[in-house]
Amino acid sequence: MTRAGFAALDEELKTLKSVERPAVIRAISEAREHGDLSENAEYHAAREKQSFIEGRIKELEAMLGMADVIDPTKLSGAIKFGATVTLVDEDTEEERTYQIVGEPEADLEKGLLNMRSPLARALIGKDEGDTVEVKTPGGDRSYEVLTVRYV
Repeated sequence: MTRAGFAALDEELKTLKSVERPAVIRAISEAREHGDLSENAEYHAAREKQSFIEGRIKELEAMLGMADVIDPTKLSGAIKFGATVTLVDEDTEEERTYQIVGEPEADLEKGLLNMRSPLARALIGKDEGDTVEVKTPGGDRSYEVLTVRYV
């Protein structure tokens, strides 16, 4: 996991513990005051949210506890985890930039490519100027690696 990914998950964990958890406890308490719990929709909704929050807290604690944080700025050479890669689609001439990251921090809209994705797996070990062929649900794609940076 990258340092930025670890920090984002750690921040989410802190927010869940310090803001979300106390808020849902207050909501449950207020809903209890409304009487009969068997027909109290507010109570059941609050308990469901509490269950989700507690599950996410456990999930985040496990991920962060087992995380191996890698600093991409100390890396160089061929494409590997943490690399920021600029590619050009050889069919459409469209350029895209991705950083290869761990599964928990992946977000394609932000340019964070899951290292287990077909594209990332095809890129690993390649260098600037190399061409990669990737099988996608939309058909085979061909990309040229323009730049490889570690930031």
